[in-house]
Amino acid sequence: MDLNLQGKTALVSASTSGIGYAIASQLLEDGATVIVNGRSAATVQHAAAALGERFGAGRVLPLVADMSVAGSELAAAAAYPQVDILVNNMGSYALSDFFSTSDADWQAMFETNVWSGVRLARTYMKGMLERGRGRVIFISSEVALTPMAAMAHYSASKATQLSISRSLAELTKGSAVTVNSVLPGPTETESLKGFIESVNPGLAYADAERKFMQENRPSSLIYRLAKPAEVANVVAFLASERAAVINGAAIRAEGGTVQTIA
Repeated sequence: MDLNLQGKTALVSASTSGIGYAIASQLLEDGATVIVNGRSAATVQHAAAALGERFGAGRVLPLVADMSVAGSELAAAAAYPQVDILVNNMGSYALSDFFSTSDADWQAMFETNVWSGVRLARTYMKGMLERGRGRVIFISSEVALTPMAAMAHYSASKATQLSISRSLAELTKGSAVTVNSVLPGPTETESLKGFIESVNPGLAYADAERKFMQENRPSSLIYRLAKPAEVANVVAFLASERAAVINGAAIRAEGGTVQTIA
């Protein structure tokens, strides 16, 4: 399927690794120019070089900025005043006992998962509305629908993303701008894969993965971790004109883990 993203510029926050990198790669594959973002110059340079080698350096633009810090969105806008596609991918997660999770822990979680996207949407979405076209996509999580006691602050931040996404979609009436969320389930990033291997020494990875799913996501229908590229495929579709009718939606990409029909 040709998604016709030629001539579009996309900013993907936190895109030097994991799901963000996969999204950047897929958008480039589909013809877009992509702004690759990360906290450190080293990681941005490494990711941009790898993507540039595959897709052409002229279509990969670097942005070194920590989007969880207020003011970083101004630096982004100074470097790249206009984008057609904004993917709010930046996020962090942590297991934490509710009673020992401090105010600072909650604040840091919301600065990363919520405020980063709010600031970038506030920076770039008005221009999209003025031009009458654009895409804003929040990368949320299945736990937005199935909150976890061991990740209360993370779950709350991801549910907040859904609310913000829908609120912003209400601003797009009569335009060709859309705002949606994507809800991945457990995804085979290097960090999660490393964790699974570390708690199952000596066990073949395929067996360790099945054990993880059995213990942590027994309701999954695919019964495996999603691949970052699989999540990226959903994001790229939403970023395209082929998804013009989808707006204000929370698109589940969690392998059937959430046992509801809506």
